[in-house]
Amino acid sequence: MTLTVASDYDIRIAPIGASHFSWLEERGYAGWVVLSDEHTRTHCLPLLAPFLTGKKVVYIDVPAGERFKHLDTCRHIWEAMFAGGVGRRWCCLNLGGGVIGDMGGFAAATFKRGIDFVQIPTTLLSQVDASVGGKLGIDFHEVKNSIGLFANPRSVWIDPAFLRTLPERELRSGYAEVIKHALIADGAEWETLRRGTELRSIDWEKVITHSVALKREIVEEDPYERDRRKALNFGHTIGHAVESFFLPRPERLFHGEAVAIGMITESWISRQQGLLGTADLEAIADYCTELYGHQEVPRASFIQLIELMRQDKKNEGDEINFTLLESPGRAVVNQAATPEVILESLRYYNSLAK
Repeated sequence: MTLTVASDYDIRIAPIGASHFSWLEERGYAGWVVLSDEHTRTHCLPLLAPFLTGKKVVYIDVPAGERFKHLDTCRHIWEAMFAGGVGRRWCCLNLGGGVIGDMGGFAAATFKRGIDFVQIPTTLLSQVDASVGGKLGIDFHEVKNSIGLFANPRSVWIDPAFLRTLPERELRSGYAEVIKHALIADGAEWETLRRGTELRSIDWEKVITHSVALKREIVEEDPYERDRRKALNFGHTIGHAVESFFLPRPERLFHGEAVAIGMITESWISRQQGLLGTADLEAIADYCTELYGHQEVPRASFIQLIELMRQDKKNEGDEINFTLLESPGRAVVNQAATPEVILESLRYYNSLAK
């Protein structure tokens, strides 16, 4: 399956093979960079190795994890590119999850004013979310993706086989974005998804294709996030703040786990604002807690969380901005909520603990 995004690049959902690298060779690059972390180097790079033999390749490794998605790691990438003789006519293959895609794309798009790059997402999260839209960036001052830019890859190669390398928790984390896409854009798909919680039995090629198509439609309509694309932020205003708070702590949350908290709390705000019905709120809260469990958000963190939300790049003026739900499948952008309402939504979430 091949999906074209705004005529700029293709997303290929298929086993990665010789045709992918023939396409790359046809572009006449002087060489290729392969960026990986310790996990993808071990589990994913061997799938590409037969097609890299005899090529001019610079291999760069970075440590895995969100806590390394910062300027110091970018500096390491840029220094390795310089040391390897990488020039403007090279292409960077970003082999990894969302961190590698965001940071590797950012490093490539800024190196010598920009070299081409191909995203090869290896996690469900990166396949259904980060693969579409050209948003690149790194974390700064403990605020996620606060330094970055929009730049499209030359192509995106999605191979569902990579999902077999993932632990169950990582797979569930990515699934939160599948849920989000359905909640903001496809109510019928939401009804289908919420009938199942056994992820290993899912037809991933079908689910990924549908979820990517939903995001592609939104991105094509609003590539620079001025209006409808903001719908993709559902669950992320509170979710990003919660994720940032837990990041340096032993009980840190994966991105999808934090977004699940965000979807529950922002659904509660949607109901409080008179948009979402009580039955839909309860269905979303029940499904998310069944899939992701419950991690209490400490009351002592509430003020810090509000301050993190105030740094969110979606805000306008002094208001904290949200995407909310009218109903499953219908999102409403540019909705403000007061700190008091946000804190009440967090208290609601904490009350769900069994």
